[in-house]
Amino acid sequence: MATLIDGKAIARALSLKTAQGVAEMVAQGSEAPGLAVILVGNDPASEVYVGRKISQCAKVGIRSVEHRLPATTGQDELLALIAALNADATIDGILVQLPLPAQIDAGKVLDAINPAKDVDGFHPVNVGRLSTGTGGLIPCTPLGCMMLLDTVVEDYRGLDAVVIGKSNIVGKPVAMLLLERECTVTVTHIATQGLPDIVRKADIVVAAAGAPELVRGDWVKPGAILIDVGITRVTNPDGTTRLVGDCAAHEMDHARAVTPVPGGVGPMTIACLLSNTLQAARTARTGS
Repeated sequence: MATLIDGKAIARALSLKTAQGVAEMVAQGSEAPGLAVILVGNDPASEVYVGRKISQCAKVGIRSVEHRLPATTGQDELLALIAALNADATIDGILVQLPLPAQIDAGKVLDAINPAKDVDGFHPVNVGRLSTGTGGLIPCTPLGCMMLLDTVVEDYRGLDAVVIGKSNIVGKPVAMLLLERECTVTVTHIATQGLPDIVRKADIVVAAAGAPELVRGDWVKPGAILIDVGITRVTNPDGTTRLVGDCAAHEMDHARAVTPVPGGVGPMTIACLLSNTLQAARTARTGS
């Protein structure tokens, strides 16, 4: 029977550590870290995500500032807001909730954020630092994936890791993090030919393709570790719905460890966002 990697418990422990760090900062006379959250429009899923992030900030003592803009907001207006937040010494982190309306170029917006305040880790400077192993803020979901793996992997050196998914948000950065640990990494995607045979060789599988139950049990060798980033709501034959990941969880008893969906990677993303905000605040105050 595969071990379930409890993302909720690990996220709680990380958030507790962040709360302690914030309390220490305040006790030493510094202002609490400040996180600016920008939401453009009223996309229902984005509303939920932003609400969760704001509530979690409050729990760890991070001061959050919301900027809710109408869906008609122009790109220049949004860029002006980001410029003001970059210059605001009370703001340590800036988060722009994606997706953005069609009239706004998301790439230009993310590039405009000061890399030192880029708590999502999406700015090209932080991506470059990640790829060269020279620090910077790490994207939250890949960072969370590695923290989950750290609970079951003692030594990464020489392990075969397969990443399914090539996105800039998860696939590419998690591959670079695994390379830093000296894994042998293969990056694949849903168009990769012979994908099942590639996965069968893996000691670690990170599934981030956004394809429900893509990875079947016979793709996975006994003792492999599965990090399932995907989450999709599917409809059952009786009309009810359920959340599933990119791995067919009911077929993975022969794996060593797996992350559940939900309750695996998801909770880690927000916990890592809070941790990144504290890191950004420490850097702003001490330069290290």
